[in-house]
Amino acid sequence: MQYFALLISKEQDRSPDDAAAAMAAFGSFHAKAGSAIKAGDALAPGAAAVVITGGPDAPVTTDGPFAESAEVACGYYVFEAENLDEALALARDVPVARFGAVEVWPVVHWREPSRELTGNDWLALLLEPPATAHTPGTPEWKAVAARHEDFHASAGDHVIGGAALHDRSTATTVRIRDDQVLITDGPYAEGAEVATGVYLLSAADRDEAVKLASMIPASIVQVRQLAGVSGL
Repeated sequence: MQYFALLISKEQDRSPDDAAAAMAAFGSFHAKAGSAIKAGDALAPGAAAVVITGGPDAPVTTDGPFAESAEVACGYYVFEAENLDEALALARDVPVARFGAVEVWPVVHWREPSRELTGNDWLALLLEPPATAHTPGTPEWKAVAARHEDFHASAGDHVIGGAALHDRSTATTVRIRDDQVLITDGPYAEGAEVATGVYLLSAADRDEAVKLASMIPASIVQVRQLAGVSGL
């Protein structure tokens, strides 16, 4: 089974030595996790992020930066795991868990990237208020899924990967503080919009990425450029 892991932390300026240490920590994690990592990348700084609200019928685009004190998505992984316990064991080894959090969601279905990802690709994180984050398999969810099929047809080869996520009740957040593993049920930010899916998009530039994301049938789409570092 596949699990989507969203990495969340405060953005911070790092010295070259700190950046090198962070990359080494991720390298060690990759070596340990091995083939369980199916995809992943760091995200470019939030200052260049774009949030699209209103849905495809009346999209409203808001440029970053957003609240600098808030913790934001800084990367993601897709894990292959037998069960949630195995996925959480992977998540607690992600370096970000020691100073931020790793939000783990079971995936309804995962579309493997059609090619190797680069820094010219984009992640579109789909968010919904809890009231409109429908449970997979329900008639409401299937109606939205049909609209996503329409988006796929319109976007064509620009869609290079993606996933639909299970209901918010299945999310689990992992943190490590003072070497103690803290596992809580639910997404990281209770009461806020919750993730329902993700797309990996191919776009020539930021404007094209925003244009594509504005076609996605979701209440809120956060668009972030990939860092292109082969999994963080």
